[in-house]
Amino acid sequence: KLAKANVLPTSMIDISDGLASEVLHLCKNSGTGAVIYEEHIPIDQRAAVVANEFDIDPTTCALSGGEDYELLFTIKQDDYEKVKELEDISIIGHVADASQGAHLVSTSGQWIALTAQGWDGLRSKS
Repeated sequence: KLAKANVLPTSMIDISDGLASEVLHLCKNSGTGAVIYEEHIPIDQRAAVVANEFDIDPTTCALSGGEDYELLFTIKQDDYEKVKELEDISIIGHVADASQGAHLVSTSGQWIALTAQGWDGLRSKS
């Protein structure tokens, strides 16, 4: 889809270790910050129902859960118009200045610092 739209991502990573963790990896490796909007994170209705049954916030699951095997990527701002209507692609936020850090903007407008809570295969097991 991106190739047909003549769009070359500027960075890309799978989110199998959790969305927040991977956003932070992209920010660290590119020297940027990021703003993610809660209302733009695609959460399957069935997943939301199950999360709610276990009294877990569906957004927390989306940010911290893993094994999704979806791709997170960035594009040049000039390519936004080419991508915004593509099927099966969700624009969840934008790259920001590194000094701004990486944040989630909740549906109530609260800015929440992203933290990596996903899988880390190199984390000490002590």
